[in-house]
Amino acid sequence: MYDIHYSRRNMLQRCGMGFGAISLATMLQDQQAHGAVENPMAPKQPHFPGKAKHVIHIFLNGGASQVDTFDPKPALKKWAGKSLAGGNFRTERKTGSVMDTPFKFKKYGESGIEVSEIFSHLGECVDEMSFIRSMHTNVPNHEPSLMMMNCGEIRSLRPSMGSWVTYGLGTENQNLPGFIVMCPGGMPITESANWRSAFLPGAYQGTHIDTKSTKVEDLIENIRNPKIPYSKQRKQLDLMQKLNQKHFAPRAEDGQLESRIQSFELAYRMQMEATDVFDTTREPKHIQEMYGKGIHARQCLIARKLVEKGVRFVQLWHGAGQPWDSHDDLEIQHRKLAGQCDQPIAALIKDLKQRGLLDETLIICSGEFGRTPVVELPTAGSNAGKINGRDHNHYGFTTWLAGGGVKGGFVHGATDEFGFRAVENKVHVHDLQATIMHLLGFDHERLTFLYSGREYRLTDLEGKLVPEILA
Repeated sequence: MYDIHYSRRNMLQRCGMGFGAISLATMLQDQQAHGAVENPMAPKQPHFPGKAKHVIHIFLNGGASQVDTFDPKPALKKWAGKSLAGGNFRTERKTGSVMDTPFKFKKYGESGIEVSEIFSHLGECVDEMSFIRSMHTNVPNHEPSLMMMNCGEIRSLRPSMGSWVTYGLGTENQNLPGFIVMCPGGMPITESANWRSAFLPGAYQGTHIDTKSTKVEDLIENIRNPKIPYSKQRKQLDLMQKLNQKHFAPRAEDGQLESRIQSFELAYRMQMEATDVFDTTREPKHIQEMYGKGIHARQCLIARKLVEKGVRFVQLWHGAGQPWDSHDDLEIQHRKLAGQCDQPIAALIKDLKQRGLLDETLIICSGEFGRTPVVELPTAGSNAGKINGRDHNHYGFTTWLAGGGVKGGFVHGATDEFGFRAVENKVHVHDLQATIMHLLGFDHERLTFLYSGREYRLTDLEGKLVPEILA
């Protein structure tokens, strides 16, 4: 015999697909009126009026190179092939001499901010963007750095940023999950841990969708039962809810069970709304052409449709694994990857602006860290002998933000002359998270959850606001 309560809890925490796993539902209003399960996703008021109401987090997983994208360093050309006088900082792997960027940078917009040629479409949007060129994090390894960026902690089980946001704000649309995660082709490393709710109620965990598929039935598992009409599904669900409520009554403290019960209701209501929001072919032709073709165009367009429908937090991953992890063939890989997402991301910014949604939608784009300005020296494995890539770099990298109360056409902080280490107005990941929460109307030190005798928060015991980037 197995422990049914342990099995349910284990499944809800670990599963990365389907509504039983993420449990982001709410009960119907008439059920609430009769004293049924409280709605954890009902809209809530923040500590103070926030500029942003929604978040779109674009994740370039693997770690894009800041010196090849948004942090130009002319010194790389001068020092190319030479060793740094003070030696290289210690990273994950052995590194050698300075490696020049293979890409040209150009000034864009009224602000004249320089952007790499591989992000020329985004260059047209710099006057809407704030670039933080002085980001840094704790370690040069993917797994802990992903956890830091998403959950604010590199080791312990902690809730993700999207979970904290939906815990604090709820969501505006009760027919869709409040926190949606799109990743084509599978999952990033550490999988669903990147969008977990941890000790927060399961209702706040992210709903993972594999956007490689174009059919709603494939995007969202078990969204429809093609064998019976909606009216019969409604009767079945009503009966199941009565049984669930009877089962739940003596177990009211079991948050995971509550979330599981609510998930069935959401799945039913999503059948109609999800069909529309995930179908990009219904958009006008000029909008589809604006975003371009491919998976990332579809992801960005879906993200716009989701926030337009009131979804609170949307996360877009570039793909399964760590696609931006260019230990070799950096020029080929970065050009290819940027080519997949440059036009769609720029279109997302422009489309939100023309619809009057950019001011209330905060867009964040980052990887878990950056890359070294010096070349990696591979000694074994598939990249042995290829001296044309960069190692992980947690000492300094770039994150950019747009909309949602962020100052446009602005650069904050700086790395050294080679782009190795943040040296001016340094911003830790906790500082970025504190600033994101502020833009949403929260004092990050006050948005807490009592667990195991301690008040926890996204920023742990650190984090300070970066007021310079606020509009």
